[in-house]
Amino acid sequence: MNLIDRVRMCGCVLVALLPQLALSQNPQPVDYLSFAQGAVPVAFGGAATALRAGMEQALSAIDGDPGGFSLTPRPGAADTEVWFVYRLPSATTFTSFAVPNVLETPSPSQTFFRDVKIEGSGAGPDGPFEPLAATTLSTHPKKDQVTRFKADVEKPVRWVKVSLRGGIKVERDQTFFEFSEIVGEGRQEPVPLLEAFTGKWKGVGVLLELKQDGARVTGCYDRLGDLTGTVSGNLLRATGTQRSSQVPSTFVLTVSDSGSLTGVRSTNGAPFKLYAGDPDPSLKTECSGRSARPPGCGDIVHGIQFDYDSATIRPDSAPVLAALHEGLKGAPQSAITIVGHTSSEGAEAYNLDLSQRRAAAVVAALVERGIAAARLSAKGAGESQPIADNRTEAGRSLNRRVEVRCQ
Repeated sequence: MNLIDRVRMCGCVLVALLPQLALSQNPQPVDYLSFAQGAVPVAFGGAATALRAGMEQALSAIDGDPGGFSLTPRPGAADTEVWFVYRLPSATTFTSFAVPNVLETPSPSQTFFRDVKIEGSGAGPDGPFEPLAATTLSTHPKKDQVTRFKADVEKPVRWVKVSLRGGIKVERDQTFFEFSEIVGEGRQEPVPLLEAFTGKWKGVGVLLELKQDGARVTGCYDRLGDLTGTVSGNLLRATGTQRSSQVPSTFVLTVSDSGSLTGVRSTNGAPFKLYAGDPDPSLKTECSGRSARPPGCGDIVHGIQFDYDSATIRPDSAPVLAALHEGLKGAPQSAITIVGHTSSEGAEAYNLDLSQRRAAAVVAALVERGIAAARLSAKGAGESQPIADNRTEAGRSLNRRVEVRCQ
């Protein structure tokens, strides 16, 4: 029986997902050029359209999965260039970049992109863009190696343009181009809470209505699914279940300045796929008559964030903690156990200890807000109960959570 089924049968488990739950005794710098950190593709160009490289490929390049993938579904010439523009959730200063697993598929029809150029803008997605860094890649001798290159210019930007050109080993006039991941490390200003998750959206495979009340979001999808989640920064992390089949889904979503919805969805543990739609005010769902309420026992909450590799709760978690307190303070149950969970990076024993310390920090925060200490206890579960895959950062961020068991 999976975790979602156990939650449904118990009827008393609140899952609070913690996007920043660090997992390693030797923490790596935060990758701010990652969708799970709020970077969102907003444009693409060069030969991208001709080679059918679009938003799905742009997301794959920042999904936290270091494995290689075919970035161009159609073959291109030896000097082919494609570029993607990403919007960042707040001003970000990059100090270095990285590309992992620069590996060639043993085929004369495929090659890894060779030249990488990074530019930044503070004005908008159309620029003007200024150079930040560049490198020429060469094939790694084995797996799990990384090419790192420092930023030539360190300045705050809100949009990043990643240009990829040419191939490392071009053997034919027409070749498919591969890539792995572009990583951007540095520092970022605090991300304000996005309050744009009230609405209706429709697209290919998308039929969604959401209602937001502060950090809390509820909704319906596919006409037969119920969804709950919490906003952290510019991202909504949520889980849902189909009423008839009981099949679970997980979501990481954001809304653009124009109102369109972009993100990823995983159904029944399958790999995350692009999930995007445009506003459709005429859409009718079973959620149309419902209102959002504060999270409480049996609900799902995201966005309690911590300093990296620490049990110190970050100040920008205040809206989520306030909503959680509001939903729990009147709960009739006398005992509430906060159970911490992590994703799978790092040593298992270390993750177990970190989940215990972070669960205890959540308990302390709730006590500080007025819930009686005698009602609360903390327990760590580590990485043993994932609710999403650990291959991408979107999945890992969903696995970093706590459960609140009410009895």
